[in-house]
Amino acid sequence: MKIVYINPNSTEAMTRHVVEVARATLPGAKVLGVTNSDGPAAIQGPEDGDAAVPGMLARLAEVLKDGADAVVIACFDDTGLSEARAMAPCPVLGIGQASYLMAAVLGLRFSVVTSMAVSVPVIRDNVTRFGFSGICASVRASGLPVLTIDEGAPATLDILAREISKARDSDGAAAAVLGCAGMAALKPALEERTGMLLIDGVAASAQLAAAAIGFLGGSGAGKLAS
Repeated sequence: MKIVYINPNSTEAMTRHVVEVARATLPGAKVLGVTNSDGPAAIQGPEDGDAAVPGMLARLAEVLKDGADAVVIACFDDTGLSEARAMAPCPVLGIGQASYLMAAVLGLRFSVVTSMAVSVPVIRDNVTRFGFSGICASVRASGLPVLTIDEGAPATLDILAREISKARDSDGAAAAVLGCAGMAALKPALEERTGMLLIDGVAASAQLAAAAIGFLGGSGAGKLAS
């Protein structure tokens, strides 16, 4: 089983963190990471997302030449997900949609805790477009830039933990979705601080990608070609 995570931004450290989490989630799978060297350093809002799509799709074309059973877009905004699915003959997942789907499977009302306020409208639109608005309690911005989140400093964890706790105490969420790929590696520390069930899109997408590959008979490659 070969799953490739494509990071639409150009920050290699974030790609490494994403791959580490995915490999820990699926230790028996071959998990690779690809970084969009042509993208912005971070994706914060629709302009960054639009700028990242051409390079991300170019990386996808390279991945498909080498072969993959499934591909995951490692940006919580699900940047270029529709375009990627139109290109690929294998399952393509986004970590945002995977998070919402996991919350739905678990029967949980969720809140998203994300980075900057500029990302909130994109996430809200995706929640509605994917059909999860009925179980989404809120979308909260932490005010932290993506690259600051990825560094995972103690002060960053404190801010994120406060927003997660507000999602539970003020918004009535039963789970918090970590609305940034850079939060994936921070999940254990944030769970310890908040005592709340957290849904990380990297781990969720790894599990769902494996399920999709299994559903298609053990290999996703070529199964969705028209």
